[in-house]
Amino acid sequence: MKVILAQPRGFCAGVERAIEIVEKALDRYGPPVYVRHEIVHNKRVVQELTDKGARFVEELDEIPDGAITVFSAHGVAQAVENTAADRALPVLDATCPLVAKVHKEGQRYAERGFEVVLIGHEGHPEVVGTMGQIPAVVHLVQDAGDVATLKPGNPGKLAYVTQTTLSVDDTRDVIEALKERFPKIAGPDVKDICYATQNRQAAVRKLSESVDLILVVGAQNSSNSNRLREIGGEDGTPSYLVDEVVAVDPGWFEGVSAVGVTAGASTPEHLVDEVIDRLREIAPVDLSIMDGIEEHIRFKLPDQLRAA
Repeated sequence: MKVILAQPRGFCAGVERAIEIVEKALDRYGPPVYVRHEIVHNKRVVQELTDKGARFVEELDEIPDGAITVFSAHGVAQAVENTAADRALPVLDATCPLVAKVHKEGQRYAERGFEVVLIGHEGHPEVVGTMGQIPAVVHLVQDAGDVATLKPGNPGKLAYVTQTTLSVDDTRDVIEALKERFPKIAGPDVKDICYATQNRQAAVRKLSESVDLILVVGAQNSSNSNRLREIGGEDGTPSYLVDEVVAVDPGWFEGVSAVGVTAGASTPEHLVDEVIDRLREIAPVDLSIMDGIEEHIRFKLPDQLRAA
């Protein structure tokens, strides 16, 4: 069986930074270190950090006074930051810098008196955090159909921002609908879209041209992993999202001669390796890596950990 690995795949710079923040905090301050929400959407990563002494909670009231506190890569609402400050919790902010950039864009629009449209998935931690960072009326839209029901107070002062784990392709129909209904709407430049989301989605589209089936290694609650699976299916290639090697079904590979493997931005490479080993149990594997973008982006750690 021919197996082709997508390039790029797996961890992005924001995820690497978030995990490194927790690991360095454990090294410097010792366990336990408390993390509000899953640091990234991957059960294996969460378990490995738990084994090292991280404690994952949903709300700040689960964190003891004085305990080292980490905000996840998805970002948090201003109210959460305020509560942490009121309790004098020592906070390490692992919010992805690209998510923080969306927060700042929304805040700049709010300062100019704009209402803001956020294109994203309702209930996703990043969306909840972003809505809570913008001090203005924020309208959440998930698809082009939602645009028809928007009722801004002043249609002439409207702007939009997007969830980072959505690509240009994901948001194109919504943005076109917004511009058609609100011709004066302001919005970010295309270059502000998350590079990792774009690159991984483009790689899956390229991969689908040369394989019979695609495996996406990633968590069921990972927005970007689910989107990779959807893209493979949209291009006519059967695609499956597997969060652990036990989810790989040998029945999928009957009559399949070429398999593409990719991974979501919060998936560690050793999970991909385990899936490849599982494929070797099903059939002899001829492994290769497709040509693609090599990412060299790194984000700085918080000042407290850089000083360490």
